[in-house]
Amino acid sequence: MASRAPAATSRLLVGFRKWYYNACGFNKIGLMRDDTLHEDSDVKEAVRRLPEQVYNDRMFRLKRALDLSMKQQVLPKDQWTKYEEDAHYLEPYLEEVVRERKEKEEWAKK
Repeated sequence: MASRAPAATSRLLVGFRKWYYNACGFNKIGLMRDDTLHEDSDVKEAVRRLPEQVYNDRMFRLKRALDLSMKQQVLPKDQWTKYEEDAHYLEPYLEEVVRERKEKEEWAKK
């Protein structure tokens, strides 16, 4: 019985994550989670380091989302970004930028 509790809790957590992902609404205009990050200096540097194709895809999604937002429309449901398809494409670059910034700060302290 105790071995089933973590599995049930895990399913419940995944269900809640999917619900929250859809409730946020950015997927309805074709954005991914990493497209919605606040652009501070770390995020800007991570975006600058993206491969060209990934960067172009990001810019397309942002421009399309702006256009849809101005028209107060959403994409057809079959074009919404699905929770399972939302890749955290910026995360590895952002982690690298933050690690490098912290390393520079450590060197500056010495």
